[in-house]
Amino acid sequence: MINNPFHPGVFLQELLEEMSITPYRLAKDTFMPATRVGDIIKERRSITPDTALRLAKYFNTTPDYWVSLQSSYDLSKCQPKHIEDIQAIA
Repeated sequence: MINNPFHPGVFLQELLEEMSITPYRLAKDTFMPATRVGDIIKERRSITPDTALRLAKYFNTTPDYWVSLQSSYDLSKCQPKHIEDIQAIA
């Protein structure tokens, strides 16, 4: 998996700008609340499977693309305590 330090909202915002689509238009076209789209763009909300399905259909991508962006971002931010103390199975 790619180590992605960027929230999926960054990619979504860039895509919207490139295509001259407003967040409000995206929300209306995909039947999502405008607050959901806005919160993703503002990096306050994660991409859920439901959102991934809607974005994939709208942008002609795959849901895996959006879920992978989210999971790689989440992993890049995750630093569990004591991870170095965990021993691998021999």
